[in-house]
Amino acid sequence: MSRSAHPAGPRHADVLPEGHYSAPPADLNTLDHKVWAQTVGRDADGVVTVGGVDVKQLAEEFGTPAYILDEADFRARARAWRTAFGPDADVFYAGKAFLSRAVVRWLDEEGLNLDVCSGGELATALSAGMPAERIAFHGNNKSTEEIRRAVEAGVGRIVLDSFQEIVRVAHTAQSLGTRQKVQIRITVGVEAHTHEFIATAHEDQKFGIPLAGGQAAEAVRRALQLDGLELIGIHSHIGSQIFDMSGFEVAAHRVVGLLKDVRDEHGVELPEIDLGGGLGIAYTSDDDPREPHEIAKALTEIVTRECEAARLRTPRISVEPGRAIVGPTAFTLYEVGTVKPLDGLRTYVSVDGGMSDNIRTALYDAEYSVALVSRTSTAEPMLARVVGKHCESGDIVVKDAFLPADLAPGDLVAVPATGAYCRSMASNYNHVLRPPVVAVRDGEARVIVRRETEEDLLRLDVG
Repeated sequence: MSRSAHPAGPRHADVLPEGHYSAPPADLNTLDHKVWAQTVGRDADGVVTVGGVDVKQLAEEFGTPAYILDEADFRARARAWRTAFGPDADVFYAGKAFLSRAVVRWLDEEGLNLDVCSGGELATALSAGMPAERIAFHGNNKSTEEIRRAVEAGVGRIVLDSFQEIVRVAHTAQSLGTRQKVQIRITVGVEAHTHEFIATAHEDQKFGIPLAGGQAAEAVRRALQLDGLELIGIHSHIGSQIFDMSGFEVAAHRVVGLLKDVRDEHGVELPEIDLGGGLGIAYTSDDDPREPHEIAKALTEIVTRECEAARLRTPRISVEPGRAIVGPTAFTLYEVGTVKPLDGLRTYVSVDGGMSDNIRTALYDAEYSVALVSRTSTAEPMLARVVGKHCESGDIVVKDAFLPADLAPGDLVAVPATGAYCRSMASNYNHVLRPPVVAVRDGEARVIVRRETEEDLLRLDVG
């Protein structure tokens, strides 16, 4: 065993390094609209509002913690992506970011397709009326039952992730007397500039079939030979929370190279290419994400250039901007419980949620912003660490932030950009109940995913 190892995990210094925080902002009451949803602002009394409803009213009616989702912002971002890529491309919202039946209906109404990666996500999509032909089914280990349900439903594509899945899907489709449209997910050997756990195109990881060693070419050969499959394209995904487009350029070059090899060997020009998602959003004011039209222009130009060089017809492009649509549209509303100054270090601000509603800080070392939202303050800034109520030292929501020094129990604070992966990855750690998702639009608020109750929690316990 390594001398630095410990059965409980890495050493404290490795887990909780000193933050690399910058100077406090000039005005702690200012809300950076690069980070917050579009309709968020402060009213004349200094209380933050969203969709025309103030957070005090939301807290009183729905309790805290709660995910507050700006429906108008969500729809506007969905439309921006749809418009940016136009009618000759497909935008698949990645359901793993956040999925509910209300969201499925919004996507359908705004003309987006939907990517799911489990039987539960598929069931949610179908129950909310998403046309099956506009659903793509992902996943590295789909069960036989999940595959059967997808084929029976008539999903528009299944993304094959292994040689075993090629056979499973073909057999299932043939037994049902149909041909299933499929794509093959390949790993192109690109090291995306992102966290190790969300980089997905390097070869030493669980997703996809490696391009190296001819494995992807062999997968294509097998898929083309099976009667139950209609191979429509190649899928590539290089990671998440990416700002640098150079990784997509390398990935497109290698995917198009495979398309050329397929044409030369099999006489088939595959009509589609899916470049995945992973486009980054602003979690803090230091982040600088690209606009959808910039991304669409860059990706289209990359693929077109590579296809022209390979003398291929340009395939139909698909993208999956789940986080980039829903991430910025929501914030998590908390009530402050305790404020604990530690001389010479920072002040610990404990809220009524934590790692059960946002595991990303503990899991990915993710950075977030935070603001006092129930009032304004002219107090001096204090360096704070916003933590949860769980029995865990790593229960951190925001590692380092500046909040007003007069912050007190009962104040409301909010963490923006929590629309993606927070509710999706929420847990019942310490038997804490998962928060509701409240959609706000045009002065009205409604629950789209209700708060769990103790009855919900105990119903599963048959002991």
